[in-house]
Parts: sequence; structure tokens; C-alpha cells
Amino acid sequence: MSYKTLKHAVNDLENQNMLIRVSQEVDPNLELAEIQRQLYSQNGKAVLFENVKGCKFPVLANLYGDKKRCRYIFRDSFHGVQSLIQAKGEDPLKLLKQPFKCLSLLKTLSKALPKKIAKPKSLQEITLQDIPQIKSWPKDGGAFITLPQVLSVNPEKKSWMHTNMGMYRVQISGNEYLANQEIGLHYQIHRGIGVHHHRALQKKEPLKVAIFVGGPPAHAFGAVMPLPEGLPEMAFAGALANRRFRYFEEDGWVLSAEADFIILGTIEAETKPEGPFGDHLGYYSLTHEMPMMKVHKVYAQKDAVYPFTVVGRPPQEDTSFGNLIHELTGNAVSVELPGVKSLNAVDESGVHPLLLSIGSERYVPYKARYPMEILTQSNAILGFGQCSLAKYLCIVATEDNPDLNINDITAYWTHLLERIDWKKDLHFQTNTTMDTLDYSGTGLNKGSKVVLAAAGEKRVSLLSDLSNVPLETSFKTKNVIPGIFAVQAPPFSSVEDTEKWVAELPDATQWAAGIKILILCNDSEFVAKSIANWVWVTFTRSNPSHDIYGIDEFQKNKHWGCNGPLIIDARFKPHHAPPLLEDASVTSTANKFWAANIKGRI
Repeated sequence: MSYKTLKHAVNDLENQNMLIRVSQEVDPNLELAEIQRQLYSQNGKAVLFENVKGCKFPVLANLYGDKKRCRYIFRDSFHGVQSLIQAKGEDPLKLLKQPFKCLSLLKTLSKALPKKIAKPKSLQEITLQDIPQIKSWPKDGGAFITLPQVLSVNPEKKSWMHTNMGMYRVQISGNEYLANQEIGLHYQIHRGIGVHHHRALQKKEPLKVAIFVGGPPAHAFGAVMPLPEGLPEMAFAGALANRRFRYFEEDGWVLSAEADFIILGTIEAETKPEGPFGDHLGYYSLTHEMPMMKVHKVYAQKDAVYPFTVVGRPPQEDTSFGNLIHELTGNAVSVELPGVKSLNAVDESGVHPLLLSIGSERYVPYKARYPMEILTQSNAILGFGQCSLAKYLCIVATEDNPDLNINDITAYWTHLLERIDWKKDLHFQTNTTMDTLDYSGTGLNKGSKVVLAAAGEKRVSLLSDLSNVPLETSFKTKNVIPGIFAVQAPPFSSVEDTEKWVAELPDATQWAAGIKILILCNDSEFVAKSIANWVWVTFTRSNPSHDIYGIDEFQKNKHWGCNGPLIIDARFKPHHAPPLLEDASVTSTANKFWAANIKGRI
């Protein structure tokens, strides 16, 4: 099915009993978002809210919230795009011997070429305030567009071939923005629009930016897809939509002809405070100076549908994007990074804080092995696209267990901890960049990284017995998984106090070898309750260079290690952003709305 519009997709999903309509009025201020969170958590259908308070446009929620629904939406193009991505690593001569596969690839490629058309007559000019003003979390700075497609053109090569279309945060009200005239555009480091903005500033000219909302469902997915620099997302979106990306040009802007909403504007050097915003690490992204976009025009289709999602502690609807990306890319990682078998940017950690990987020790035929080639591969991973934002990178050798499932977090960590040696297998990068949304570091985009590398035979049997943990009873300790223990410590006061506490712990000789990691936390029961809780707390609330300690730690020849268990301080620190919490009264109202209008229909 090639959807021409978002409304086309809505009607098809409704016919397949994958979407329901709700006519009862719903409030865009927090209530819509709370309902969306419930929809996703209960694996619900997509919902079209036809009566949104203060808005003339219907709002679509949970479109991508179910993997089966996503596969249905992209049913006619998914395998073709998957084959196209995987064909990059195949022998061209081998492909030529498979004519039917070649024809299929050519058919997919034919949809990737964008098609220029005349400006649609169905577009009508509106104001920014006509767009649904959806606020997701109580402390958000205003209303945000959460499924935008932000398109910019290289100022030096002005054609669709040199465009970037990404999903960057867009604040459309609040703070110091002039109503209907200004919006905040938050793009993170290592993003394509940043290259275009930099070049425009060098040329001393404004960068023309277009923001699209809606259109065929493949277009939003195209904006999320981590494509190599220079490969236009418009082309990928067309291939996935099984329909060429229709666009038109107006006064130097390249505009989607099928988007439900279009915002035209320019960005220069001027910034304004943007945020806070409840983000995908599960905390608020705080207020910072970000590019301010001057709005020139706003368009909407006559039958426009406004799609939105909620960002928050994983899993949320954007988890579906990640799952589809992994499924689409398949073996592409091993093609781009020789020796690397697989990667898992762990969703439960907020994606960037924790990256699991499986590499290869191909050049060491003798039995006694230790991390060698996988260290080279770890450097390649940290230079590979968005993987460069990884904070904790774990890498093991496939030769030690070819059947290891990288998506089984417990099995992976068990394998790693059975082999790793804290005296030599930790490798730090300090004073480097990190994810803009991660507040565990020393400042915006400032932090550290650590590589945990393990290869060779199993060294130790991991323990779960708390009697082997020589800590005083005042520290409430819980076993998370074998080898890892959550330790409920007093609230963080200072680095000096933490260092003093670590120094006073029993020395390495008093710790069983099967105790590998202690997690200092504010609530050990919460951390140990689930793998998801442990991953989220540990890797979003720690900065490797500042928050990793060890029993009998040492430095030798610029290398840090420890003789006993590793300690990760994952307590709240004064510089951390606050976690996302719902407003109790809104939750109560949303629950009543749910019971009256949605429960039993999803």
C-alpha cells in the first residue's frame, strides 16, 4: 500500500480495526500525553482524537506504537528497503546472478527519486497557534512538535540532493518566543542541520528551514533513520513509502507537498532560551540557549491530521522506531565496521548512555587470549555516526560464545562479567563530548566515555549471595543479577565524601571474586526490581570519569584499574536534571477519560 496522505493511512488502519476514533473533547495540556502513554503501555490501537480543546484539527496518537501495526503500514516496501540496505555488503557479481533480486532492488530504487510537482492547491495558510498546542509534561516550557521532519538545504549546494531531514525538537510556544512569529529549534551535536547552519553563518546568510508534520507515515520514519552524511532522507522516505517523495519549491524553500502541516522559517545566529522538555532519557532537558527560528509562513492541508507522540523514559512510542531501524539495517553494521558482529543501543538506558557490542578476535589463533582486536573495533564504533554519543561501550568477542544474544541484557552482562578483568580491561576517554540530553556530565555536551572490553575464557563464577558482600547492615543491599549488587547509600553530598567511603571499604582480599559491580543508588529495591530499572538508573545517572570507583583502585602508566569490585555511583547529584513525573490530578482525569472513551476498544 502506497499511502498518499496521512488521512489515507488513517482510513486504512480504521478499516483493518487498528485505529479507533474518539469524539469526546480532550485537553492538549498534559491530558493527551497521559492518554498516549497509557495507549503505548497497553499495546493499544492508534487513536484519532476528533475533538481537541481549542483546536480545529484532529490529533492522531500512537500511530507507530505497535510493531505489528508498523509492519502493516510498511508491508509493501519493508523487505525491499531491507534488501537494498543489505545489498551494500554483497558481491556485485553475485547480485547479477540473481536477476529477480536485482529487479526488486531497481524497483525500490525507483521510488527513492523525489518528484518535483506544482504547489498543491489543497494547502491553506494558517497561523502557528492554529497547530495543536500539545504539552506533554508538567514542567515543559510550552507546546512542542514531537514528530517533526525538519528539512534544511546545504547553502553551498542548493538542491534536494544536498538536503538534510531530521527529527529535531521544535518548541512552538512559551518562554520568550513571540507568538506566531518565533519558535525554538533544538538540534543536538553531530546532526546534519548543524553542518548547514554553520555554513550559512560562514556565508553570513540566513538558513532556510522547513518543518513538516504528518504526510505519509514513512516520511516521519525517514527523518529518524540514521543515514550516512550526504544521503538525503527524502530518498529513503520515498523508498519506504513505496511512493516517490513529492516536493515543491517556494522562495528558496524545499517543501513536502504531502505534509499535513508546513512551517517555513529561517535561522541565523540569534538564540533564545528553549525548554525544559521531558526527554527520552526519562528526565527533563533543561532550559538552554538554542537557535531561534523566525516563522515566515505556516500551511495546512484542508483535511490535515496532526500526529504526535510522547517522549519519556523508555519504552515509549519511539522505541518502535529503534526496533524497526535494527530490523531494517540487519548486517549493515558488520559491513560498515569490519569485525563487528552486532550492536545494541540499549533502549532502556535512553539509547546513547549504554551500547552493547559483539566484535571479533580474528587474528589470535592461540588459546590464551585477551582484548586486542576488539579494542580497535571499539574505536571504530565510537567514530560511527550516532554511536559516537555512547557513554558506556561494552564489547565482547564472538569467538567466546557465537550464540550470545546481544538483546538479552542479563545474558550479555553475565558473559562480560565472567571474563572482564578490572585491572586492565577498562579504557576511559575523559573531557569529551556526550549526548546533549545527558546531564550526568560536567556541562552541556561535556562528559566522558568508558570501554569495557572482555575476551577469553571464563575467569570467575558470579555470585548472588548477599552474605558474600562485606558491607555494614546500614547499607541496604540487593542483588540485581549475578555479580551485580545495588547498594542503597546516603544521599550524595560530595565527591570527597564518596572517595572517603570507598577508601574505608574492606580491601580486595575480603571480597569474593564473583562480586563484580556495586551500584551506589538512592533506592536499592527500585534498582533491583527489574533489569530495566537497573539499566536506567545506572547509566543515566553516572559519568564514567567522575562516578566510577573501585576497591583498591590504582593508576599505573596513565591506566586506571582496581583489584576488587567496580563501584558506580548512580545516586542523584545536584547537577542532574529532574526525572519525569506525571501530575496526579491530570492522571486522574485521563484515567476517567480512558475508562469512558477508550477502555474496551483498544
